[in-house]
Amino acid sequence: MELWFLYAVLAAIFAAMTTILAKIGIANVDSHLATAIRTVVVLVFAWIMVLVASSQDGIWYIQGRTWVFILLSGLCTGGSWLCFFRALKLGNVSKVVPIDKSSTILTMILAFIFLSEPVGLITVVGMIFMAIGTWLMLELKKGDIKDNTGKKSSKKSWLFFAVLAAVFASLTAIFGRIGVADIEANLWTAIRTVVVVPLSWIMVFMVGSQKQIKNVDRKSWIFLILSGVATGSSWLFFYHALQIGNASSVVPIDKLSIVLTMGFARLFLAERFSKQSLIGLGLLAFGTLLPVFLG
Repeated sequence: MELWFLYAVLAAIFAAMTTILAKIGIANVDSHLATAIRTVVVLVFAWIMVLVASSQDGIWYIQGRTWVFILLSGLCTGGSWLCFFRALKLGNVSKVVPIDKSSTILTMILAFIFLSEPVGLITVVGMIFMAIGTWLMLELKKGDIKDNTGKKSSKKSWLFFAVLAAVFASLTAIFGRIGVADIEANLWTAIRTVVVVPLSWIMVFMVGSQKQIKNVDRKSWIFLILSGVATGSSWLFFYHALQIGNASSVVPIDKLSIVLTMGFARLFLAERFSKQSLIGLGLLAFGTLLPVFLG
C-alpha cells in the first residue's frame, strides 16, 4: 500500500466524522456561527501540529507564488465551509453530502486542464458512474427535505448552498495541489486556516449571529469542538497525501468519506435511505475507485 493512499483513507475517515459531529453540533446554532467556532478550533489544532513537527521555521522560506495560492485556497475553503454548513443546516446529511462530494468530478476536470494530470478512458468512465450515482442519491423528485427542526425547507435553498460548497471545494483542492508542493503540509494547513478564520467571523458579524454565542449550549460546544478537531486531522492527512500523490487520485479516495458518512448518518442520526439511494451510493463508490485502481 502506497503512503499517499493511506493518508487519503485517513483523511476520508476524519472527514466523515466531521460531517456527523457538525450536523449534531449545529442543531441549535446558527450555521455561520458554528462554522466560525469550528474554524478557531481547527486553527489551534493546526498550529499545535506545526509546533509538534517543528515546521514553523519554514514560514520564512515561503515564496510569493505560494503565498498567493495559500490565500486563494483559504478563501475557497472558507466559502466552501460556509456554504456546506448552511446546506447541512437546511437539509439532510444523505442529500447534502452527495452534492458536496460531487466536487470530485470538477476537481478531476480542473486537474486535467490546469495541472496537466492524465485523464484516460477509465477515469472518464469513473466520472460518469460518479455523476449517475450522485443523481440517484439526490431523489429530488420526492419532495421537500426536512431540516433538523422537523420543518420542511425549500429544495432550492439547501441545493444551492450545497452546489456552491462543491465548487469552492474543487478550487480548494486545485489551489492546494499547486501551492503545497513548496511547503510542509502541516505548515500549509495552519497558515491556510489563518485565512479562513477572519472570513468566517466577518460572515458572523455581517448576519449578526455573534449575539447568539452566549446561548450556545454545552452539547453544541462539545460537538463543534470535536468536529473542528476531526476537520484538522482530515486536512493534515489530505495535504500530506497531496504532497506525494496526484490530485486526480488523492481527491477521489478522500471523497469516499461519503460511504462512511452515510453509514454514520444512519447509525447516529437515524436517517433512512431508499433502494435508489443505496444503488446511487454503490455507483458513486465504484466510479470513485475505478480510476484509482485501473486508471
